[in-house]
Amino acid sequence: MKSKSLQYLEYPTRSIAKSKAFFKQVFGWEFVDYGEMYCAFSLENVDGGFYQSEAISDTASGAALTVFFSDDLSAIESEIIAAGGTIVKDIFAFPGGHRFHFTEPGGSEFAVWSDCYTDK
Repeated sequence: MKSKSLQYLEYPTRSIAKSKAFFKQVFGWEFVDYGEMYCAFSLENVDGGFYQSEAISDTASGAALTVFFSDDLSAIESEIIAAGGTIVKDIFAFPGGHRFHFTEPGGSEFAVWSDCYTDK
């Protein structure tokens, strides 16, 4: 591990089972369970976990926003909806690209951006 590198992210969820199913379906994540209140994932460049909580992570409450990249915003938006996610901010332009925000079925907010989106 590199000193001072981002290494681990933890997210609250109202339903560990729903969050796990969503991230497995949309992003292909695998999980290790640590009891009923916590599960962990390991990705190429960061590890993390979900913990059971009635609180959620959303930008309206001042939470940090985790943003994924996709080369096809429309396709991943459809995948997110099909997996039970909810679009909370439609696709919008910002300097450098386009993005949208969504909540996963456990309630926390995430976003996806792309530098190659074109309106259809």
